[in-house]
Amino acid sequence: MQRARATSVLTVIVAWLLTWTTQAEAEAAAQNAWPAWQRFKQLYVSQEGRVIDASVPQQITTSEGQAYALFFALVANDPDSFATVLSWTQNNLAGGDLRRALPAWQWGRAEDGRWRVLDANPAADADLWIAYSLAQAARLWCNAEFAGLSRELANRILREEVTLVPGLGATLLPGPKGFVERQTWRLNASYVPIQIVRSLARSDEQWRAVLKSSEQVILASAPRGFAADWIQYRSSDGFITDRVTRGIGSYNAIRVYLWAGMLPTSDPLHGKLARHLAPMVASTAQRAAPVESIDANTLVNSGAGSPGFSAALLPMLANAKQSTALRAHRARVEGESLEDDQAYYSDVLSLFGLGWLEQRYQFGATGNLSVSWKSRCVAAR
Repeated sequence: MQRARATSVLTVIVAWLLTWTTQAEAEAAAQNAWPAWQRFKQLYVSQEGRVIDASVPQQITTSEGQAYALFFALVANDPDSFATVLSWTQNNLAGGDLRRALPAWQWGRAEDGRWRVLDANPAADADLWIAYSLAQAARLWCNAEFAGLSRELANRILREEVTLVPGLGATLLPGPKGFVERQTWRLNASYVPIQIVRSLARSDEQWRAVLKSSEQVILASAPRGFAADWIQYRSSDGFITDRVTRGIGSYNAIRVYLWAGMLPTSDPLHGKLARHLAPMVASTAQRAAPVESIDANTLVNSGAGSPGFSAALLPMLANAKQSTALRAHRARVEGESLEDDQAYYSDVLSLFGLGWLEQRYQFGATGNLSVSWKSRCVAAR
């Protein structure tokens, strides 16, 4: 009888502990909830896991959008959304297997009304972010399958999107096709976030070479402290102004400041990039909105950037201790972002900038992701 009573009491205690643990986990999850991510999902992510840019008739989805959604889901500790977005990406952009194919850049409604891939040429920046998010998800969520998929994807990027450029070395191309012509390479500084490349370079010498060329591309793209969207490299002349965009910096270049601003102070390139891009920070500190478009060579500029442009500059404003400007631009972002489904790109930038400023995530010296929630995975240390 006493043994039965003791067993009964133990059962009650165990049940109570399990209930308490579940409640504690639920409370912790609620405290770490990211309202901006929940709102972003509501506006842009379908139940199937497709990130939709509704501002264009084709209702397009890009590999970039899928990649960013994976990263945000990881930051938010939202494995269900991560799995759903990954599944859609793999099934619709990579022929069902990211181990065998890089994801197509664009998917949407074609002129004949069918929903399909609209541009099969992969985008290297998206591929990098997907490989990175998979690696960090494997580390933080203890998922060996993600780790394997990340390695396969990173190796495929090296094979298909990295090329040896005379005088520059191993360099990431924006995609496998269409960026090399007559010993001239067309490059994009916003495609090579240093922290992402550094994380891949920890265990692969080829990525260490890409890290060196990426630094040169970023610095060359901003000869006067304002980054250009595109830049070209010619084997006989070195870096030259892009003949298509003519040195204009706008919707691509805005990410150069964002990635540089989020580098940890322990990163060897933090100070160099901060000093090099300081003119853009100083300009933004004097304006209600960052410039929308600027000639990187002449500094002739026009237009006011979206709230997302302000968000992209928040990390650099914070690092530069521009407190007055930081408060003003943060207030702009918080007051105008995530209002409807017509500002996909601006809202992406807002999640990146505000999420970092709120310390929901940070990047470490080796590129590893640090998040605001506690991982139970031993490897996360």
